Amino acid sequence: MDSFVFLFFYFATVAFIFGACVGSFLNVCIYRIPREESVVAPRSHCPHCNTMIVWHDNIPLLSYLWLGGRCRHCHEKISPRYFLVEALTASLFLLVWLRYGFDVRTPVYWMIMGGLILGTFVDFDHMIIPDRVSIGGIIAGLILSPLLPALHGETTWLGGLLAALKGLLAGGGILWLVGVLGKLIFRKDAMGFGDVKLLGGLGALLGWRSVLFTIMGSSILGSVIGILMILGRKKEWQSRVPYGPYLALAAVIWILWGADWWGPFLRWLAGG
Repeated sequence: MDSFVFLFFYFATVAFIFGACVGSFLNVCIYRIPREESVVAPRSHCPHCNTMIVWHDNIPLLSYLWLGGRCRHCHEKISPRYFLVEALTASLFLLVWLRYGFDVRTPVYWMIMGGLILGTFVDFDHMIIPDRVSIGGIIAGLILSPLLPALHGETTWLGGLLAALKGLLAGGGILWLVGVLGKLIFRKDAMGFGDVKLLGGLGALLGWRSVLFTIMGSSILGSVIGILMILGRKKEWQSRVPYGPYLALAAVIWILWGADWWGPFLRWLAGG
């Protein structure tokens, strides 16, 4: 029993640290990808004085706390977002591990979590979802689903591939139709194509059931948060708010608890 407890905490710690390291890399991607810069070179540097950051000042989570959120050289304040992204990624990686453990789906869900975090923060800043996230998710879903049919609860490569195609068509098709109808009704773009591709990628990786849940969940989340922001005078009624982060949050909920909530969700849709 003691060995089991030790191993449980050991692997949980490994998952958390690994997530923090991935989050550190995601910070680089969030800043550089929209600017069409390489995510490999040059090395990490201070955004204010451009001084290269030495390894001991670039330890995920710890270095930010040790330096008080400031550059060692110019002492300018570093955005707390860097710490937030690392902590968020580490926490989600840990939750996936606690939910699935040694499961073939675990590394795939980690990959999805990383992509969703990247897409969310880029969408906040630039109102776009990088193709590396959306189209990358579609390609990954079509490749991984036949290799790992368990992603869709299937047992054969063909079943996995067909499930991915159904999810892709459901995700991309539904939001594309919403966008077309919204443009006809409101005479302006009601849905960004990046959101369409993102949901298509999620459908290819997670299946058509996740698409229905994510659309409904993101709509509810967006409505509630949007109203709260308006009441708090953070937004006007006509303000443009990115939809991608709500899709991402709903997809995270699906990955962590969707299997348990699917039955109640269907009963809720049916008014039961």
